[in-house]
Amino acid sequence: MKILIGCEYSGRVRDAFARLGHTAVSCDLRATEAPRGWHIQGDLLEVIKSGAESFDMMIAHPYCTYNCNSGIRWMYHPDDTHLRAEERRRHPLYPNRMEDFLRGVEFFNALKNCGIEKVVLENSMPHGLAMQHIGRYDQIVQPWMFGSPFTKAAALWLKGVAPLVPTHKKSDYAPGEIKAACHMMPPGPNRERERSRTDPAIAEAFASQWGGAVRAALMEAA
Repeated sequence: MKILIGCEYSGRVRDAFARLGHTAVSCDLRATEAPRGWHIQGDLLEVIKSGAESFDMMIAHPYCTYNCNSGIRWMYHPDDTHLRAEERRRHPLYPNRMEDFLRGVEFFNALKNCGIEKVVLENSMPHGLAMQHIGRYDQIVQPWMFGSPFTKAAALWLKGVAPLVPTHKKSDYAPGEIKAACHMMPPGPNRERERSRTDPAIAEAFASQWGGAVRAALMEAA
């Protein structure tokens, strides 16, 4: 099948599908870290607009800084926590954060409602305001569920595909073996970039479970 991996520069998900024989294309505003694969450096929505019908599936990782739980505290003035959300002032350090958030919502929903039949969107754990605008996720996955001894919760919005089936349980690991991947990363200018990469075990689960299911469906339809 032909699959579009949106908002990915690492090539991890793209290459996991390619290793199983699928035609996989990644697209991001940034250049890819794995140039041996097929990568489009540009606007994902323009790629979809020009050829959505040519893709059997899309997995996208839209920018989630404004959607995730860790960022909600920067949305409102810290002195207004006792007020209802609609009564709170903007955060003095980030007065435009709400506008940035709403632009991100528009992008997220455009991906969710694009013309590709099977769509998976991945974000970090969203806050309540985000879910009011983009809908509640369908599944939460962790790297340790698929053999990688780390916690890094990923929320998945699914269209046309079944939830992933975990291959591992916490009891499969030794006490203390599972680590918090993001908390181990030091602060710095590259922290966001480093945190945004998909864990290899989850990338392999995407490819093996959804790639196999979609290929079987296409063969049956043919």
